[in-house]
Amino acid sequence: MKLTDTMLLNKRTRDPVFMTRMGFGGAPLGNLYRKVSDEDAQAALLAAYDVGIRYFDTAPQYGLGRSEERVGKAMQAFGAENIVLSTKVGRLLLDCEPDEVTPESFVDVPQKRIVFDYTYDGVMRSYEASKDRLQTDHASILLVHDVCVFSQGSQEASDAKVRELFDGGGYKALVELRDAGQISAIGAGVNEWQVCEKLLGLGDFDCFLLAGRYTLLEQEALESFLPLCETRDVGIILGGPYNSGILATGAVEGARYNYEPAPPEILERVGKIETVCRAHDTPLIAAALQFVFGPPCVKTVIPGAVNRNELLANAKLLEVDIPPALWTDLKEEGLIRSDAPVPKDNRHAA
Repeated sequence: MKLTDTMLLNKRTRDPVFMTRMGFGGAPLGNLYRKVSDEDAQAALLAAYDVGIRYFDTAPQYGLGRSEERVGKAMQAFGAENIVLSTKVGRLLLDCEPDEVTPESFVDVPQKRIVFDYTYDGVMRSYEASKDRLQTDHASILLVHDVCVFSQGSQEASDAKVRELFDGGGYKALVELRDAGQISAIGAGVNEWQVCEKLLGLGDFDCFLLAGRYTLLEQEALESFLPLCETRDVGIILGGPYNSGILATGAVEGARYNYEPAPPEILERVGKIETVCRAHDTPLIAAALQFVFGPPCVKTVIPGAVNRNELLANAKLLEVDIPPALWTDLKEEGLIRSDAPVPKDNRHAA
């Protein structure tokens, strides 16, 4: 598997969207958990382009616009016309007083507060503001951001945001932008597959950015959602392949899972997976990154990087030769689902 292998997002879009097997996840460049210098951010972005990555994802939420601004600056060097770019809608960034700033998990952010808005006007305003920060007039993919329970706090709140998206005209705005050729594809970027399945029952979506819900630790999406994506010709952009860190660091003290310190049962499970990986002389992080390519609907994976060295290290992980017996042993020990497709079974043409 090569980083530069390209996959067609789906066969239905008027303007075909081709994704490199590895993309660039822009959340860390919003100063997620720690400050990233502008120099390191630009070095990571330019190194990504230099090694052949041609898909870049960002969002207004990431650093309250800082990630989009950094991606926009890099695009002036390598050209927006040479990449696939996705950003997101659903959060408006409004000027505010210092004590009203909404930093969430980001540090050293601009003086902005977040207002969730999935209406027609909210989607259009969000996209226009993103284009300004990105210094471009076109994004390839526009994703509805965080209508999931994880982000909204409850099933009731999630359901309300989905209703707002459809009853308030947000979905209509996305379709209009796609039909007018202002974007090539629409989808959603969320932390749960269940809400993606719900959205597929309500509208015509081209793709989903699914963060952390199909990994070495989690494969419940195989029950119904991923097969539905195969049937509906919906592409999956796989975010969070390391479950917020623990599948990269291993079961070490302070390891993060789902953006929080990993609980004991997760630490124990990761420890067992690590043992199998060591028996096959395979780094856990390489197994975690490559495992997600089992389902053919997974088109690209977007691990984050905050500097050039992290980016280059990620790029090399797709070149690691993983013995098929590793996947077999993980299944036999009950550490991954027995029906989980593994990368060697993915014969989708590049």
